[in-house]
Amino acid sequence: MKKNVLWSFAACSAMFLPGVTANAQETVVVEEETVVETEVPCKTHYYSSSRDNWFIQIGAGIASPFVENSMEKGSAHRQITVNYNAAFGKYISPYLAWRVSFLGGPLHYNEGVYRKMKYVNANVDFMWDMLNSLGGVNTTRVFSIVPFVGLGGTFTWDYNINGGIVGDDGKTKGNSWTLPVSAGLQFNFRLSKYVDFFLEGRAQMYGDNFNNTAYGKPIDVNFTATGGFIFKIGGDDFKSYNPCDYLGYISNLNNQVNDLRGALATTTAALAAAEAQLPCPEVTETVVVEEAAPLMSTVRFSLNSARISDVEMVNIYNTAEYLKANPDQNVVIAGYDDTDTGTSSYNMTLSKRRAEAVKKALVDKYGISADRLTIKAEGSDSQPYDVNNWNRIVIFSTGK
Repeated sequence: MKKNVLWSFAACSAMFLPGVTANAQETVVVEEETVVETEVPCKTHYYSSSRDNWFIQIGAGIASPFVENSMEKGSAHRQITVNYNAAFGKYISPYLAWRVSFLGGPLHYNEGVYRKMKYVNANVDFMWDMLNSLGGVNTTRVFSIVPFVGLGGTFTWDYNINGGIVGDDGKTKGNSWTLPVSAGLQFNFRLSKYVDFFLEGRAQMYGDNFNNTAYGKPIDVNFTATGGFIFKIGGDDFKSYNPCDYLGYISNLNNQVNDLRGALATTTAALAAAEAQLPCPEVTETVVVEEAAPLMSTVRFSLNSARISDVEMVNIYNTAEYLKANPDQNVVIAGYDDTDTGTSSYNMTLSKRRAEAVKKALVDKYGISADRLTIKAEGSDSQPYDVNNWNRIVIFSTGK
């Protein structure tokens, strides 16, 4: 008798709780609606602050110009001279850098007789670390290949020629300004965090007046090969971020939210069963609730897609955990689509694909029996949310 009195009191008390339960349900649903799905590529991005990754380059090598040559074929030879190099620049990322590079020294060549001149050159170079780009970022890699291209200006003087280009004043020019385009390849060998040894080859292409003589081929070329040291100010220090770093935190929050949803759904079912026993006071048997109750869990999709994102997979996991904890409970998986895009028939098909994708994940990934899962395709004929683009969704509900 005491048991029946207590049960009757609980059943009568339930008359006052549906409104509170509904309010609790509403609050959870509003939280779900405010979640905006974004698919973020899980890729690490690197960047350099304004103070980091500057470098200074100092080296020396050889130069050999390919300019006018009037000697007989087979008897011509070219002179190789010393070449000096200095540069400064900055890596703006592990992949790209810029530098201002300086080259200079004497140049010797043959034009029937021995010729010489001096030159100094400045370039702005754009550099690409090929191995970091193709093989993944590794700031401790021992060997690097760095192609580069550049634009610059060259001043030449001290010619020992009898003729030459005549200036506007009618006199042979004693010096010349030219604008070369250059390309080359640098090989870096890491010695420490702060020092690299480098070998570099560069080809500079000029107009025909580079050596103050203009005849024959229209392009003069100066080849340089240098070696030396690169001093890295502050070492290799690139900052990085990954937009997916926060996903673990969000997953934990989703786990907590969905645990509460599961508990709320269980309480709702119990209250509905108690309410079905009214009028009070005596209840002698439990009435099974036939009508489906909301499971309070959803899976949202991108426009025109049935692919489940990693973020939304958390909700499928929690639904699977709920079903494992309630082996007698079945679930209805209802797919929807918004009304902004697609025809009614296309949206119906898409909503079915979304529901089937969720069912497949529950069965294949989490081992839920397919017999416990029912598919429904609602298309865009039914819209559970007032905000249209929230209706690209699958909603779980409990049922027979």
